[in-house]
Amino acid sequence: MRNNRTKRALRDAGQGYLFMSPTLFVLLTFIIGPIIYAIFLSFHKVQLLGGTSYDFVGLENFARLFDDDRARIALWNTAKYVAIVVPTQTFLALVIAATLNAGLKGEKFFRIVYFLPTLTSSAVLTLIFMWMYNQNGLINHFLELIGLPTYNWLADPSVALNAIMIMNIWSTAPFFMVIYLAALQGINESIYEAADLDGANAIQKFFHITVPSLRPVTSFVVIMGLIGTFQLFDQSYIFSGGSGGPNNSTLTVVLLIYQYAFKNLGTMGYAAALAFALAIIILLATLLQRKFSKEEEA
Repeated sequence: MRNNRTKRALRDAGQGYLFMSPTLFVLLTFIIGPIIYAIFLSFHKVQLLGGTSYDFVGLENFARLFDDDRARIALWNTAKYVAIVVPTQTFLALVIAATLNAGLKGEKFFRIVYFLPTLTSSAVLTLIFMWMYNQNGLINHFLELIGLPTYNWLADPSVALNAIMIMNIWSTAPFFMVIYLAALQGINESIYEAADLDGANAIQKFFHITVPSLRPVTSFVVIMGLIGTFQLFDQSYIFSGGSGGPNNSTLTVVLLIYQYAFKNLGTMGYAAALAFALAIIILLATLLQRKFSKEEEA
């Protein structure tokens, strides 16, 4: 009897793995495999052109990170970008969602309008904003019209990264707005009615009822924002033509990884070490965010 049960269990397990095999194959080939290969490359000096060669260098690639001035610049630019964009887009998404959830006239129309930037390709959106940021573009014309100073958005190192920040906040906040809108539907209306009886105004209800009730959702939004912003590449690449300029002001860690991997000979291993270090930074940032969000207590 026991042998029959064992055979039946093995047969059921075999059938399960058989049905899972396409998914397992994709995971191993396109996710787990490349991760393991990247870790392998990070400990080697790799030459891919003119004959592939792997020379083991141990931790040399990681030690080089501390002496690379461009790596420090890229990390600083990325950290500044994350520190500004993530809180701003999260707060903006929450405010817009709460406003749309208040039952205002034309609510459905504004939901569609606000969500439109999310549907636009990132590359196309970047090209549109480059046209708007042009020296004689729409934004400078508007600033000039209302009497404010104009900027050389694309060529001034002091404002180039800020231009990318503005574009990304505008384009990503609507996506998180939809998440908040769905979460707002789950808040019990009786809580707001009780607050009305106590004489609470709209701002008090927002900060003392809405924000605490959405704490787990905010934790998810912030984590997704952290992962996305740390991986900034395409906008920076298009804005600067792949150089990270002007004067390395738009150079990000992922763009630097791309440059070392595909533009410089013999630095593929160092690029893999940079990618591995970035993955560790993202993991640590995510764990810290979860710790300080007090999600478990909520």
